[in-house]
Amino acid sequence: MRELLEAAINECKLVNIWYEPGTRSIECHALGYGSAGQILLRAFQIDGASASNEHVNWKLFRLDRMRDVELTIFEFDGPRPEYKLNDRAMTRGIICQLSPLCRYRDPAA
Repeated sequence: MRELLEAAINECKLVNIWYEPGTRSIECHALGYGSAGQILLRAFQIDGASASNEHVNWKLFRLDRMRDVELTIFEFDGPRPEYKLNDRAMTRGIICQLSPLCRYRDPAA
């Protein structure tokens, strides 16, 4: 699972996951370690289920709660404008993250 998420970040590929309460489509931005050593994923959810009813928004996911990770063939255009490099939630280090050199292009523009 971790290798798929690293590939998604490195290749700017959309990912489908199952995370309570259901399936979600996400743009992975950063993978790292939280304060308790758990692996965390910072992603922008573009579609799907949401326990918070925020179906399109930034999310922080725990890998140990994630299932059915699917790397899709669909790409996204790099970090969203609101993305902050070196995510503060990943207090024990970053495994990988999107490059700031790769700029987001709004598909609606």
